[in-house]
Amino acid sequence: MSIIFMLIGCSVFVAVIFLGAFFWANQSGQNDDTYTPSVRILFDDEVEEGESKPNATTKL
Repeated sequence: MSIIFMLIGCSVFVAVIFLGAFFWANQSGQNDDTYTPSVRILFDDEVEEGESKPNATTKL
């Protein structure tokens, strides 16, 4: 029966650590921009001068 109390204590300790990590991440601004990552895939990469973008007719 004492092992159950030890496991409950350990699980509460781990839960408090995860809760603290969540609040730390939230305060440090990791979740501020939720819009840009979802639309970043829709934009083409910019081509620098001197580089050519391969197209469907170019054979590698």
